[in-house]
Amino acid sequence: MAIVIRSLPPLVTAEGTVYRPRICGRRRPDDGLWEGWIEFEPAGGGLPVLRTPRETTQPKLSDLQYWAGGLTAVYLEGALERAIEAALDELEAETGGADRLSERPTYDAPAPSPATRAPSASRAPSEPMVGPEDAVLDPFRIYREGETLLRERLAALSAAQLRAIVRANALAGPDELDPEALDPRELAELIVRSVRARLAA
Repeated sequence: MAIVIRSLPPLVTAEGTVYRPRICGRRRPDDGLWEGWIEFEPAGGGLPVLRTPRETTQPKLSDLQYWAGGLTAVYLEGALERAIEAALDELEAETGGADRLSERPTYDAPAPSPATRAPSASRAPSEPMVGPEDAVLDPFRIYREGETLLRERLAALSAAQLRAIVRANALAGPDELDPEALDPRELAELIVRSVRARLAA
């Protein structure tokens, strides 16, 4: 059963739409791990409640609560963009509860991961054209300024840009999963984990 981990102050989009974000989670029945996602409920109703794909997977509820307590405004803005994209990719049949704020999640699971959906026509041609030379930031330089800053910068990038960073810096070792099979959240975690380990060595 899904639960609300944390409710957060409203966000306002560039179009003036006000959304109330809440961090939600559930214990997965297959492996017992906790997964978290973010729901955005429009103030005033008239629009469906949006949800992101899975944002994190944690071993315990307390770990999920700790993760939820560290989310920044920049991260939430990026999560709202991901939720809007997920809503455009998948027309949600269920819109009940969009007219009022509820302290129960609207959904019982996160939105399907982008990796499980067929790529859209607008994204398919551009994906192969991003190579290591297109890495848009140096993760080692930004990490030295703070891990939180690096996470915020990575959250704003596409999967193709994150894979370019992995390739440009050789961050996927032989024991790592294939970066092509990872979604943006998993790619960001791979980058942070690899940079942290390399700088600590």
